[in-house]
Amino acid sequence: MTKTTELKKTATQVRRDIVRMVNKSKSGHPGGSLGCADFLVALYFDTMKHNPENFTLDGKNEDLFFLSNGHVAPVWYSVLARAGYFPVKELSTLRELESRLQGHPTTEEGLPGVRIASGSLGQGLSVAAGAAVTKKINNDNSLVFSLHGDGELQEGQIWEAAMFANAKKLDNLIATVDYNKKQIDGSTDDVLTLGNLKDKWLSFGWEVLETNGNDMEQITATLQKAKGMTGNGKPIVILMTTEMGMGVDFMMGTHKWHGAAPSDEQTKTALAQLEETLGDY
Repeated sequence: MTKTTELKKTATQVRRDIVRMVNKSKSGHPGGSLGCADFLVALYFDTMKHNPENFTLDGKNEDLFFLSNGHVAPVWYSVLARAGYFPVKELSTLRELESRLQGHPTTEEGLPGVRIASGSLGQGLSVAAGAAVTKKINNDNSLVFSLHGDGELQEGQIWEAAMFANAKKLDNLIATVDYNKKQIDGSTDDVLTLGNLKDKWLSFGWEVLETNGNDMEQITATLQKAKGMTGNGKPIVILMTTEMGMGVDFMMGTHKWHGAAPSDEQTKTALAQLEETLGDY
């Protein structure tokens, strides 16, 4: 079995986890979670240098990841569990009282893999930039990754952080934008158009890569290319085109599954489209 095939199988199982988790909790955000499954699987199982068995908040001498669009917590929780940060069976506790798996990631519960609380959109790039500065001060050559929603780029704080990262030459920072062109109230063009994102990031002094985030070969190759571009004086952003609800036909092509839980019958339909590859929790 090739590495790409293994990653695809893992991504399929992660999508099963997402559907089952959100259905059981009767609330959550399946659309963006399903769209980002390939990216996060590629990141954690192929790209990043990290240590699930010995998680520390400071993450010295290992790559760090910050989830800025915290509403896609279900996909992150699944990937963290499948990567060995905590027991897979804990995925069944999503959004329960006293669970470590809250609707948006938090730090109070002490869930391994989570270094910041997120959900208030626009903050993650500032945190990632701060971590990148810290690594430079500490002569730590590992990298900082972050993920952002495209609708999140309507927040002004993102662009303040983008200016800062360029000004401080944070060439150990790789940000990724989930460019599915949808947000909770509709298309990004209808809510608040983002303009030409590539030109916008270039004008802020970033290196820009573009990729299909639902093609495992493309996303793994793009992440490796981004790693190869570090150390050259500029931060890097990946504009990653995805499909919200990817893998479940009735969730694709619409923003309506941004934050809606599937019924039991819809869950059965979805799971029939997603092969169990690593074993359900």
